[in-house]
Amino acid sequence: MILKSSIFPIGQINKTHGVNGEMSFSFSSDIFDREDVPYFVLEIDGILVPFFLEEYRFKGSTTGLLKLDGITTEEQARAFYGLTIYLPKKFLENVEDTEIELDYFAGFKLVDAEKGELGIISEVDQTTENVLFVIPTKDDELLIPAGEEYIEKIDHDKKIIYVRLPEGLLDL
Repeated sequence: MILKSSIFPIGQINKTHGVNGEMSFSFSSDIFDREDVPYFVLEIDGILVPFFLEEYRFKGSTTGLLKLDGITTEEQARAFYGLTIYLPKKFLENVEDTEIELDYFAGFKLVDAEKGELGIISEVDQTTENVLFVIPTKDDELLIPAGEEYIEKIDHDKKIIYVRLPEGLLDL
């Protein structure tokens, strides 16, 4: 059984392509091309299921076409529309932090070098130009910029992001 805690997201299936079960997908990491990744994990009706890759090819730097083993028709492929593509965390050590989809960080603890523990990230707000980590508080919520320049270290095993925030940011 595959656990959600043992995988991380790298992309999404966008739409079908042709009539033979091929699908268009977007990705934030091409780790599947750099490493020997035999399968993607997809969540089907709440169950994490491995699907072996029959073939794939790139269309651009963040898009491609893929064919999953056993998916042979457009109708079968249509059922995968919008699904997130996951990989086992054993591949995470070979992925740059900038290649990881930001929603992956929901549930991580945020720790500032000066102020200490700030809380648990409940969501990653990507609706504005500046991506924000959202941390609920007793009275409201903290909105912390998710810029690379503030992140000092990410501990994926312990689910902790260590940051050094600009002086005064938390006083706003």
